Amino acid sequence: MIASGGQTASHEQIGLLLVEDDEGDARLVEDKLAEVLPRARIVRCRRLSEALSALGPTIDCVLLDLGLPDASGVEAVAKLRARMPAIPLIVLTGLADEAAGVRAVQAGAQDYLIKGHVDGSQLARSIRYSIGRRQADETERQLLLADMQAREVARLERSLAPEPLLEGSSVWVASRYRAGRSRALLGGDFVDLVERSDGSLHVVVGDVCGHGPDEAAIGVSLRAAWRALVLAGERPDKVLATLQHVFEHERHLPGLFATLCTLEVQGDLRSASIICAGHPRPALIDGSSIAAISSGPGGAGIGIGDSHWHSERVSLPADWTILLYSDGIIEGRIGEGPERLGEEGLHRLIAEQIGRRPNWRRQPRALLDDLIEGAEQMNGGALSDDVAMLLVGVTPDTEPS
Repeated sequence: MIASGGQTASHEQIGLLLVEDDEGDARLVEDKLAEVLPRARIVRCRRLSEALSALGPTIDCVLLDLGLPDASGVEAVAKLRARMPAIPLIVLTGLADEAAGVRAVQAGAQDYLIKGHVDGSQLARSIRYSIGRRQADETERQLLLADMQAREVARLERSLAPEPLLEGSSVWVASRYRAGRSRALLGGDFVDLVERSDGSLHVVVGDVCGHGPDEAAIGVSLRAAWRALVLAGERPDKVLATLQHVFEHERHLPGLFATLCTLEVQGDLRSASIICAGHPRPALIDGSSIAAISSGPGGAGIGIGDSHWHSERVSLPADWTILLYSDGIIEGRIGEGPERLGEEGLHRLIAEQIGRRPNWRRQPRALLDDLIEGAEQMNGGALSDDVAMLLVGVTPDTEPS
């Protein structure tokens, strides 16, 4: 059992701070502690001001007299609590001041003892109990904090990868978002898909460099702005220019940037326009063939250089599927060396997985899980960066015009 100051109470290696100005009372407590806790380290202070200076990580419990020259009663408890909120605290009071001990417990002390009416075993038991209770309180606090963080991560993930906005049934979509192993919170990867009333399909995947809640918040802002602009009917190049403007006002570090890829599939589902702003190119799955859908230069990432991006028009096969992804998956290593999976490695991995799953279109999310699992196996463990993936394809019964 680890005490709040880092010592092991079960082995009796306890750091105690005795705050007592009366020499006789202090000697009585020290003698009893020497009998029942011989390995305890005792620091003696005569004034509250000295005790406040003596508090630190080596102190596991405080024994506090409520009648000190520079503080008394609940005032002393409050000042100690303000300096070190988690420290276990036992107050020492006289027989005539038992009510003061009760008030001290109500103010935050773990226990109170009446001087002259407690033996060594009771003193040791109270110390252990106070340390254990404070540990239980701290554990509960940490669990509550972890639950709050998990809820916040879930809210961020829903904002970074929302439900696709589909009007019809001509296409299907599946997505996966996997946080990297090195962080408790998400980074700035985001995906979204919108089908407009004219039948055109608009998809985006992006990645704000860096990791943490600030980057995630920027990713949410970019994703929400993208959806609003697309629904308003803006052209892809105009959308990116506006996202650049939003990003410049949202970023908190001068060197921060974002990469993204936008895909606009025409209403006939036979052609698409694509812009890669410093982002990996989507993979086109046509039967058993997998290739990058784009060969053009694209442009720089958002927040880097001039706001000029090249839109490339591509033809689509009749039974197409497109995978858009962030670079977290292709940055995974292959074995223990420096080699990365890369785009070509991901294409091979896709071919391998769809070869194992002839009916993979019926369970597209399972395919995404298999891709992440396969990349992790080659990486020798969980991927260090976040992975956002969105798979979109033509519904098998759809007959493009």
